[in-house]
Amino acid sequence: MIRVLLADDSALMRKTLKKILETDPEIQVVAAARDGEDVVVKAREIKPDVITMDVNMPGQDGITALQYIVNEKICPVVMVSSLTQEGAMTTFEALELGAFDFVGKPGGTVSGDMEKVSKELIDKIKAAAKAPDRSGFTQRLARVSQKSARHEPRSTKSARIMKAVVMGISTGGPKVIYEVLPLIPPDINAALFLVQHMPPNFTSSYVKRLNENSPIEVVEAKAGTKIEAGIVYVGSGGRHLNLVKNSKGDVIIRLTSKPDHLFIPSVSVMMQSVLDIYGERTVGVIMTGMGNDGADAMLSISRAGGITIAESEESAIVFGMPGETINRGGAQIIVPIWDIAQEIVRAVNR
Repeated sequence: MIRVLLADDSALMRKTLKKILETDPEIQVVAAARDGEDVVVKAREIKPDVITMDVNMPGQDGITALQYIVNEKICPVVMVSSLTQEGAMTTFEALELGAFDFVGKPGGTVSGDMEKVSKELIDKIKAAAKAPDRSGFTQRLARVSQKSARHEPRSTKSARIMKAVVMGISTGGPKVIYEVLPLIPPDINAALFLVQHMPPNFTSSYVKRLNENSPIEVVEAKAGTKIEAGIVYVGSGGRHLNLVKNSKGDVIIRLTSKPDHLFIPSVSVMMQSVLDIYGERTVGVIMTGMGNDGADAMLSISRAGGITIAESEESAIVFGMPGETINRGGAQIIVPIWDIAQEIVRAVNR
């Protein structure tokens, strides 16, 4: 059983969340807390496997409580936040402070529509409970940061031909991507495309945080934008990221709501669209996430002569997407998260 502690200032939300979670036979709600101070006290006493915590609570808020829980290494925390601009900014602050992941309330702070995200919430709680201990990763990442992928020499051949790097990530990704993008040099001779499964209202805040913490420029993908090297284009929540060539031969972004897919934006749709333009100059990267989005596209990239990189089980928070890619034969290079940036730069420089 996965023992869960709920934290929300609304009695209705606590009741709703408990009802949703206990539909799964593997989850037991062992207690509920009404504010940040209450959740810290109960977390210390009960030692739950996972905590779900509202971002905005009276008194000691979710962010303050999170810092106590993370510093004391009590258990993983899944943030539950309203789908607003303010909620998004606070959520990403929580992720940077150590939260495992987040789920957005579809109907506001006190949401009557939580059933819409019940599967996502249950899946992320299960993923948090099974996630590997990442405490030993910090020193490894620090060593990689000192060497840094940006010191990789650029070959004269690849400098003349721009490549495309397509990256897919999901559960656990909003935090993990900070272990990759800050190590990508701004002068890399490739355009980079990133799809992270995320609600529409959260993309702008996500991109702003990534751009502030990375030497390479990170922007939200906008329709009609001309593709340039040295920029990371992040897919917008609720729209697929596609590429097309205009009459001048320029590669530009096209955003669509089709095809229907479990995830919009979809990693597979983005990867296939980029592959159609760049062919063997495509570098595919799959990192932590549930399911198999991107697995078949990675195989297509490999068969087309591109280079494919998958995160290894050693570091993956959720081994679903990279595991499926490896099982289908779509991963040429399999490395832990702290080596992915270096492998991306090497692939671009080949």
